[in-house]
Amino acid sequence: MSFVTGVGLTSFGRHENRSSLDLMTEAATAALADSGLQRRDVDGLVCGYATTMPHIMLSTLFAEHLGVQPRYAHAVQVGGATGFAMVMLAHLVVQGGAADHVLVVAGENRLTGQTRDATMQTLAQAGHARYEVPLGPTVPAYYALVASRYMHEFGLTEGDLAQLAVQMRRNAIDNPGAHLRDAITVDDVLRSTPIATPLKLMDCCPISDGAAAFIVSREAVSPHSLRIIGASQAHTHQHVTAAPTLTQFGAAPAMQRAMAQAGVAHVDVGYAALYDSFTITLAILLEELGLAERGQSGRAAAAGYFAPNGTLPLNTHGGLLSYGHCGVAGALAHLAETHLQMTRRAGPRQIPSEPAIAMLHGDGGIMSSHISMIMERPQ
Repeated sequence: MSFVTGVGLTSFGRHENRSSLDLMTEAATAALADSGLQRRDVDGLVCGYATTMPHIMLSTLFAEHLGVQPRYAHAVQVGGATGFAMVMLAHLVVQGGAADHVLVVAGENRLTGQTRDATMQTLAQAGHARYEVPLGPTVPAYYALVASRYMHEFGLTEGDLAQLAVQMRRNAIDNPGAHLRDAITVDDVLRSTPIATPLKLMDCCPISDGAAAFIVSREAVSPHSLRIIGASQAHTHQHVTAAPTLTQFGAAPAMQRAMAQAGVAHVDVGYAALYDSFTITLAILLEELGLAERGQSGRAAAAGYFAPNGTLPLNTHGGLLSYGHCGVAGALAHLAETHLQMTRRAGPRQIPSEPAIAMLHGDGGIMSSHISMIMERPQ
């Protein structure tokens, strides 16, 4: 058994003259304060990676920087899925008795800490070194390939994808920490700059600075602790040219196993936090996880199904598409918002329902690595 007992999250956007370690320290300090623990209580540490600080021992580097001496330390790298993989690892470490309080932390000054070209070069590593990278595709181009095939197969339109971007922006407007807060319409999305057909600028998440942190504990040491009751992974491929299919991925089996562990069904889920690096990412995950029929995710969003006051509130902080994306911490912001919503501490954006069960899912690479988690608000 494990509990997320404290959360810490910086604003996402532009943080001039702040390093990855600075941002991680801010988030970690906030998470400790939220849990009611001290640095001396931390006996486990799980870090992600930071492209602006490619240190080969980031976990122990940060432990030294923060002033903790854990008996367990680990760094994790599975692309965009890393955030939830870190939390799953902390969950297993606590369950296995290797630590009592694991600090999970990630952050990066990706917007201000490196050039645009350096960012593109780093992200290009998602491609196959021999068969893809020499042809010059960017990560949006890979996702555009996936989008083209998926839209052809299931009838999704560019307008449907735009509905998801609009919903994420509506969610972010009431969030002072969000990178992008200006209201947008479907027409704005459709008229935005083409990036890789069919994806346009507003179909893509921004690059941000920011950090997030959590405390995963063996016991519910804070009054706002949430229990992790299911977690699973699925890894189907690494490169898009080696994917078995571009219309079905590992999200469904990962979530099926996590829900089976938790003993819950879709009808029990009252909040969803899903990775949304691109609108097509969110559309595919909503549909593959059974939260919308194939080809219907955009129409469901347009009907208000995923709105904060809808049937299944989704990414109420604005998601990667509007809260922002700073690497590993991007997904962790989804978990922070889940924690705040389920413990009724989300302020002006608090949803009216009181969900007892939340579904979380992240993906890494080009829909290649999948991490699913189920969280429960203890009665």
